[in-house]
Amino acid sequence: MSIDIEWARAELASFLKLTELYSPPDPPGVLVISSSLANRGGDREIVASAQVVEKILDRVLPRWRTEVPDDRNKSVNRWCQHREAAQRADAVLLRDAEVRERLGDDAPQLSAAAMHRWVWDGARALWRSGHFREAVTAAARKVNAETQNKVARRDVSETALFQSVFSKDAAKPGQPRLRLMADDGSDTFRSVHRGAMSFAEGCFAGIRNPNSHEDGLPELPEYEALEQLAAFSVLARWVDSAALDAP
Repeated sequence: MSIDIEWARAELASFLKLTELYSPPDPPGVLVISSSLANRGGDREIVASAQVVEKILDRVLPRWRTEVPDDRNKSVNRWCQHREAAQRADAVLLRDAEVRERLGDDAPQLSAAAMHRWVWDGARALWRSGHFREAVTAAARKVNAETQNKVARRDVSETALFQSVFSKDAAKPGQPRLRLMADDGSDTFRSVHRGAMSFAEGCFAGIRNPNSHEDGLPELPEYEALEQLAAFSVLARWVDSAALDAP
């Protein structure tokens, strides 16, 4: 898990301390019969802390907003869901490395947040609500749109777009190219651009199109959707780092 665990746990602990519930003492000379509970911290402090804690929760427990019950937010305190999620996240952070080591699964983990910004920016909102198939489709659209922006073209998209930009042919008016390396006439130059073109076609024909055009498909498992996002991240990095070749 690529996160500063010590810092994250400290932020969670601070939030839990601020949102701790207690029964306020009665004002002097007044007897109040009430079961209402208050938070230890002030509203401004809690809100400021929550801004950071929510980002931690989004990384550690991506589906906390839907999986952690929120029914006590109205009946007890508005921060109940956040508190339970923070407690769960703290347990994950505390035990994650140990559990993976003990179970023999200490392989590197893939984080969507570490993927190319076009991909994660496109997918983030849908991903966090558990709409994995739609998130992949949104990421594909984002990569397509950013590629169109880079070459200033709107007349082609998806497979046709990438066939054009990664073509080995010289750039023409209205048809700029993206070069992953200088054209030195070598087999490597031809291979690299042929591979990029084929890879892009595979991403859109094999991933984007089925996700978008098939009604009634079951939701993708999260790990499978993550693999598909990774494919578009590779393509996005190639496009982003490529040199623009325009006549």
